[in-house]
Amino acid sequence: MSPRVVDEVSGWLRRYDDGSVDRAWTGPPEVKFMSDPVPPHKHFVDGVSTHDVTIDPTSGLRVRVYLPEPRPGEQDKKLPVFLHLHGGGFCISQPDWFMYYNTYTNLVRSAGAVVVSPYLRLAPEHPLPAACDDAFSALLWLDSLAANQNEAGSCSLLSSRADFQRVFLIGDSSGGNLVHQVALRSGSAATELGQVKVAGAIPIHPGFLRSTRSRSEMEQPESPLLTLEMVDKFLGMALPVGATKDHPITCPMGPDAPPLDGTKLPPYLLVVAEKDLVKDTEMEFHEAMKAAGKDVELLINAGMGHSFYLNKIALDLDPPTGIEFAKLIEGIVKFVDNH
Repeated sequence: MSPRVVDEVSGWLRRYDDGSVDRAWTGPPEVKFMSDPVPPHKHFVDGVSTHDVTIDPTSGLRVRVYLPEPRPGEQDKKLPVFLHLHGGGFCISQPDWFMYYNTYTNLVRSAGAVVVSPYLRLAPEHPLPAACDDAFSALLWLDSLAANQNEAGSCSLLSSRADFQRVFLIGDSSGGNLVHQVALRSGSAATELGQVKVAGAIPIHPGFLRSTRSRSEMEQPESPLLTLEMVDKFLGMALPVGATKDHPITCPMGPDAPPLDGTKLPPYLLVVAEKDLVKDTEMEFHEAMKAAGKDVELLINAGMGHSFYLNKIALDLDPPTGIEFAKLIEGIVKFVDNH
């Protein structure tokens, strides 16, 4: 008997009664290219090379690394590092998808920076906090790489070019939630980071929510990259059994989360889209951070929806989207330059 679909998120994911999961894209074929994997290329293409590295042979955890082509006279210049944590509601997407390749090659060129992006374990096979653990493992790997630069092996180029005192956590949507979780762990007294300094955190359109609908969830238009169905179903698969959206990973500003004023956090650049479904709860997080005395800047993209910058079609065909993407990159580069 063939497996039976027991749950589905339109276009993105189907879960079967035998426990298997199918993530093959079933939506409009003309947009499938955005989730197609981009093969690694160690030669420079438009000023950027990329390759994959297994950082934990036991678990198989891998990262994708982006390196910029050295600028004339800057071959020995140390570069800031972005630890990128991908989105997808903790259930879909990979760092080699075209939508991320297009975004982060742009950022690598503009910021003159290195990007390291882990292939996070996905729910429902690996519910939270699995993705949090993988994200923090990637930071610990950077720390070990910094401590053993002379033994970096296949990562020697990354090791020689990275400024490990300027590591910036960056992530979109659910990856923004992971940014905050890794920032919390890195600031914990129990954490041992001897060589790496987390210089800043950049949650972009983070999936900060609460169990009751916000006004923006009820009033803002849905987009191809975020619908209420995706919010509810992905989190239903990802959160620990019995948990609600008030869980600290999804609601870090809520009563179930540790008080923000008792945490050690780096400077934040919180990126919000004006027409995002989850804009109101993102702003609740911003206000909670300010009330706790944290260093948090706010960048708002006017007229844009959730993760708008990942939509290559809109970037190419809609001038306002292209303008806001340029503002986003400019804002991130300015934040990095200031820290």
